[in-house]
Amino acid sequence: MVHFYNEMMADESATSVREHYREFDAWLRRQTPEHIERKRAEADLTFRRVGITFAVYGDDAGTERLIPFDTIPRIIPAHEWRALQAGLVQRVKALNMFVHDIYHDQNIIKAGIIPAEQIYKNAQYRPEMQGINVTSNIYAHIAGVDIVRAGAGEFYVLEDNLRVPSGVSYMLEDRKMMMRLFPELFARNRIAPVDHYPDMLLENLRSVAPSGASDPTIVVMTPGMYNSAYFEHAFLAQQMGVELVEGKDLFVSNNAVYMRTIRGPCRVDVIYRRMDDDFLDPLAFRSDSALGVPGLLSVYRAGRVTLANAIGTGVADDKSIYPFVPDMIRFYLSEQALLNNVPTYQCRKAEDLAYTLAHLPELVVKEVHGAGGYGMLVGPASTKAQIAEFRERLIAKPDGYIAQPTLALSSCPTYVENGIAPRHIDLRPFVLSGKTISMVPGGLTRVALQEGSLVVNSSQGGGTKDTWILEK
Repeated sequence: MVHFYNEMMADESATSVREHYREFDAWLRRQTPEHIERKRAEADLTFRRVGITFAVYGDDAGTERLIPFDTIPRIIPAHEWRALQAGLVQRVKALNMFVHDIYHDQNIIKAGIIPAEQIYKNAQYRPEMQGINVTSNIYAHIAGVDIVRAGAGEFYVLEDNLRVPSGVSYMLEDRKMMMRLFPELFARNRIAPVDHYPDMLLENLRSVAPSGASDPTIVVMTPGMYNSAYFEHAFLAQQMGVELVEGKDLFVSNNAVYMRTIRGPCRVDVIYRRMDDDFLDPLAFRSDSALGVPGLLSVYRAGRVTLANAIGTGVADDKSIYPFVPDMIRFYLSEQALLNNVPTYQCRKAEDLAYTLAHLPELVVKEVHGAGGYGMLVGPASTKAQIAEFRERLIAKPDGYIAQPTLALSSCPTYVENGIAPRHIDLRPFVLSGKTISMVPGGLTRVALQEGSLVVNSSQGGGTKDTWILEK
């Protein structure tokens, strides 16, 4: 029988509550099922009224869904958070140094640590960025690092999201909802706040404005209302007090980017862009993109506008690069990684491919460019037909996949139709890099609501929980 680390209960019999959950557990035992059900219904109604939804591409049932919200929080004690935070800061620092190196001296390739073809054949590598200097050498201004817990409670990094990481709006709205539904819990527990994230983000973006911009103008750039994360784009712009723009609202003139306003053109210094590289500039990337700004790359190359995150950052969050992050930390920082990677088989290697093909029923196999829980095989949860079909894909394009052991992800008590039951979770903290590296305590906890499922992505039926970091 597989043992799953229970975030709340300390033993197999589920009778011993961990110390940092005791106050909450005592409160929970005093609540009636009817009271909790009323609160859940209130949360659903409020989220729907506010419009906290996401789009599922290809979903015939409709374009908008409400992400299920669970009222049992994920609680992390202060000492565990301090260790996690130190590991996250170390990791993101090394990743930023790696991206800078790749587009400049390429010392890590010259040292033989990462094969050159892993970079140059990477779909996210942008040769247009070679030699371009970006403000403060920061590429991943906003990073969402997915953390899982397995075994006896060890933390592992599952993946690094450095292109356009999403989910922070749900972190903020989940906290707001819990404070509205259960104010007494926040009076009884010393829970670190997260509501200052928009202020931190704004200050972070201001700090990386091009030189000479004393009072920089910042915008959030969205592909538009049909994007799956449009709610978040609008939410963050509103919370920071900056304009939400689409490509058609911006134009290039005199080697600068301007925003169209009712008072005339307004110079833009920092663009927090929420779209992929391919669509940013039809003159440089996809010529059929109607979402971008013609000439944007030329202004960027001249250092007259900052893009967050930088073009080409995706080369560092590709799953084929993930196995090398501990090597990056040793190479750039002369330190050992504080957070472990999940053991990973690189299917481009003959011996790793052979092992993967021989053990498909027990492994998780992922596309190196995949995201959102798509394009992956969870061996233990797959049929023989699905495994056979994936085997053919692997044989046809082995360098397009990595494989990992099926981790026994930690579980957290969760309200489901039949009451409270354990469900598997992960955590996405958000790390901000500017003049300094900063983060709010916590992140977005995602929960796999289907019994036995290890896939927490909202697009695959996952939900979210509030994440409490205790201050003592």
